[in-house]
Amino acid sequence: MKIAISGKGGVGKTTIMAMLARHLQKQGKEVLVIDADPSPHMAQSIGIEEVERIIPIADMKEMLVERSGKVEGSPFYNINPQVDDLLAKFIVEHNGIKLMVLGAIQTAKGGCACPESNVLKRLLTKLLLSPSQVVLLDMEAGVEHLGRGTIAGVDHLLIVVIPSRSGVRTALKVKKLAEESGIPSISFVGNMIIDDEDRKFLTDALGTAPIAFFPESAAIKKTERSGQPVISVLSEVEEATGAIMSRLKI
Repeated sequence: MKIAISGKGGVGKTTIMAMLARHLQKQGKEVLVIDADPSPHMAQSIGIEEVERIIPIADMKEMLVERSGKVEGSPFYNINPQVDDLLAKFIVEHNGIKLMVLGAIQTAKGGCACPESNVLKRLLTKLLLSPSQVVLLDMEAGVEHLGRGTIAGVDHLLIVVIPSRSGVRTALKVKKLAEESGIPSISFVGNMIIDDEDRKFLTDALGTAPIAFFPESAAIKKTERSGQPVISVLSEVEEATGAIMSRLKI
């Protein structure tokens, strides 16, 4: 299964994705996390040290353009680029969780597809998974990635939303674009929840109840600020992560 996560900036999607990765790994699943955020933080979240040594694939412009088969000055490029070796070459592993950092993909003016984006879309669709394998895709904040189609091929999209009007607006916009993109299954996940009033606000504003509610956690905040991996305090959100896994039948 391939699960993507998205939402407004600052809603905690990377933290939730890291917690899901650790939960799945503890359940005996083979987990690959793909960090496609312009400011990658997943490595730190899952406990990888010396994160600066990890070079995002998106930063390797020459390699991506070469793989796309694009000729300089030409608008055409290969729609089926070779990516098999990238799957092994750019994956690092820590405590049973594999990580690949994609980084940010910039498109041409007007939102046109670029050769770099084409290579990454091919990379995602190339991943053929067994029942014991799960790919978690941490997308950039906002909705731009949906317009580019780099989220193509995922089975389920989790939209993280906090109890605020601006958070709900972004979440509903992401859901609309995701539906137009043909993503087969879409769910909201509430985060930074303090009480039942927050739960009711989100349920009423979204028009449906999120499949899980992650609590506001002082322990997670303290752990992140100290530079420690947030997955070390998985127990703080074990119930919420379990609710997502149960709903997705993983």
